[in-house]
Amino acid sequence: MDLLQAVVLGVVQGLTEFLPISSSGHLILVPWLLRWDDPGLVFDVALHCGTLVALVGYFWRTWLRLLLHDWRLLLLLALGSLPGGVVGFLGSGFIEAHFRHPLQVALALALFGLLLLWVDRVGSKTRDSAAFTWRDALIIGGAQALALLPGVSRSGITITAGLLLGFKREVAATYSFLLATPITAGAVLWAARRLLHDGIPPNEQAAFAAGVLSSGVAGALAIHYLLHFVRTRSYAPFVAYRLVVGGLVGIVALVRG
Repeated sequence: MDLLQAVVLGVVQGLTEFLPISSSGHLILVPWLLRWDDPGLVFDVALHCGTLVALVGYFWRTWLRLLLHDWRLLLLLALGSLPGGVVGFLGSGFIEAHFRHPLQVALALALFGLLLLWVDRVGSKTRDSAAFTWRDALIIGGAQALALLPGVSRSGITITAGLLLGFKREVAATYSFLLATPITAGAVLWAARRLLHDGIPPNEQAAFAAGVLSSGVAGALAIHYLLHFVRTRSYAPFVAYRLVVGGLVGIVALVRG
């Protein structure tokens, strides 16, 4: 893997982790479309380290406020993290082995994109963060567990659940990002065993550093952009993108046979 590939995949990870278009799906599709070698789990873990830093760096004031003044929401975030953590622990190996085909990713992009579009139109978008309950946390957390399937999108499905429960667009997005922090940290720590065991190949250390840096910068920009975007606009452009990518993957798969 050269520096260009590392930077491209880092940017892809950073943007798609927080925009509702699926990071795991894109990390499968981009190398497949460009005929690059699979960078492997170790590099994937490194990229998630970059997006985790972006999350903590962007929301550190919010986390500090929660720790000092709002234990109720902090406990709800912990509760919402449980379904994804349990499903990831029990089923990640099965999902990794059976749900990584590009056509499966394309189908998930399209179907869950259409679901986001529908919910964005019918949701009341009247509730704010003070209205969060344990029921909301479990429902959104349960939705987050579905994002283990590549193409679903962790941010997309949790935002969809938030909108379905009647939360404002920006509130649903903010909760999605906050909920991403513990689940991403847990996944990084769990998968880091592989990184510590295998190590980074000496000839790819620069590529790893470039990937982590680009994923962190792109992730911070994606968070900032989305929170400002949804204050006045719908998620329709992201749904359109998902449908286009899904269709493109289907065509390429048919051409390649």
